[in-house]
Amino acid sequence: MPTFATVKEYLAALPADRRREVEAVRAAIREGLHPDIREEISYNMIGYVIPHSVYPPGYHCDPKLPLPVAALAAQKHAISLYNMAIYGDADLLGWFTAAWKASGKKLDMGKSCVRFKAASDAPLHVITQCFKKIDPRGYIAKYEQNLAQGKSTKKKVARTATTAEKTAAKGRAKAAAKSSGGTKRKPAKRSSVGKR
Repeated sequence: MPTFATVKEYLAALPADRRREVEAVRAAIREGLHPDIREEISYNMIGYVIPHSVYPPGYHCDPKLPLPVAALAAQKHAISLYNMAIYGDADLLGWFTAAWKASGKKLDMGKSCVRFKAASDAPLHVITQCFKKIDPRGYIAKYEQNLAQGKSTKKKVARTATTAEKTAAKGRAKAAAKSSGGTKRKPAKRSSVGKR
């Protein structure tokens, strides 16, 4: 797969029929896009990101990259819309799935990826409304909250694992001592029978 530097290059590389489909979804996204969310190539897809000028720390996985919000890609058999905002916000996810289903269109969705064969298979007005609901400040706050919860969960898991390992090590030491006869036993009492 070629590497793309611009959205224009990405679209130009698509067959005309696929380009029309992707451009229809792209138009729906751009109609609802907040001015602080920028369209650019991200991970070799059409990406929607919060630039460093708005969020200087960037993406925690690679701080040189802007904070990703969504991406649009033409796959071999489908159009994929990756929307991290619905992945990290239970309220937005609930609204999105309900609105999509209410449209009568089939929803084929993973954690943040919605797949459909053609633009006509997606309720484009729902996609527009979803992007209108993504406020960069609110998205950043949720992102940082989720990131902090993930870090505290990792620390808790690490502490639990350390405690469990210590407990297991003590258990193994006891078992080894018992099997090798290395445990201290009280000396047997000497019988005084026959002694004077």
